[in-house]
Amino acid sequence: MATAIELSYDGDRRIINWTTTVAWSVFHVLAIVALFNFSWTGLAFAAVLHWACIGLGIGLGYHRLHTHRAYSVPKWMEYFFAICGTMTLEGGPIFWVATHRIHHQKSDQEGDPHTPRDGRWWSHMMWTVFGASLHADTETMGKYAPDLYKDRFYRVLNKYHWLPLTVFGFVVWAIGGWEMVLWGVFFRVVFGLHCTWLVNSATHLWGTRRFHTSDDSKNSWWVALLTFGEGWHNNHHAHPTSARHGLVWYELDMTWLQIRFLELIGIAKDVKLPAPAQIARMELPIEDRKAA
Repeated sequence: MATAIELSYDGDRRIINWTTTVAWSVFHVLAIVALFNFSWTGLAFAAVLHWACIGLGIGLGYHRLHTHRAYSVPKWMEYFFAICGTMTLEGGPIFWVATHRIHHQKSDQEGDPHTPRDGRWWSHMMWTVFGASLHADTETMGKYAPDLYKDRFYRVLNKYHWLPLTVFGFVVWAIGGWEMVLWGVFFRVVFGLHCTWLVNSATHLWGTRRFHTSDDSKNSWWVALLTFGEGWHNNHHAHPTSARHGLVWYELDMTWLQIRFLELIGIAKDVKLPAPAQIARMELPIEDRKAA
């Protein structure tokens, strides 16, 4: 993970990004409209896309691959995961990676973009509409993700991160009509956003702690179910470069199972896992792993 320079975040709550605010408002309203246009086909379409965009795009891509380099895959697959990531409307790859690296360096301290210590709703979603640094240009954010910034594909995708979802929306409208757009774009995006935001908020508020870390990270089985394994957040903060977040059999981690499958068929390489000695050294005593 490239964090050679000191990262910082300007969370000035007087600065509002109106583009983000309006976009979130429109998407939430239309997500509610989708509920009044229910169909099992639309729900199934949204579910498959949730896996493709959150599971592949965020879990496999933006988080474990692009941010932490927990494994490697051929460049074409790395690019594909990044495109899937943009379909979540969580920003471009350089923005996402830079923000998450800041979170790890400043976790639950001054400068953390989304710590619940600044407020529960702040950590969940309000951090996305306030602050100057998060809305900086690609070149500025690239200083925090230099490994991605040197690749022209990521610079272009970061600048036009909204384009894949826009094109996808028009294609879905042309083929499946407005109902499929409501479910496959607006409902699916809003549901995916809140699932990802729960990792920032809920897993720093409630759950159990298996490892001693300097932050408030916790493990949450229900957030893990919604995010394909990202809810084992205390495990992740203890071992950030590990490709596996669910470290025991009962901690279901679908993203890890997919990485393991790619490794078995020879596509994923350099898969990083913590050594048993590392795990044992950081583990808390059983009696201290109480739910918060």
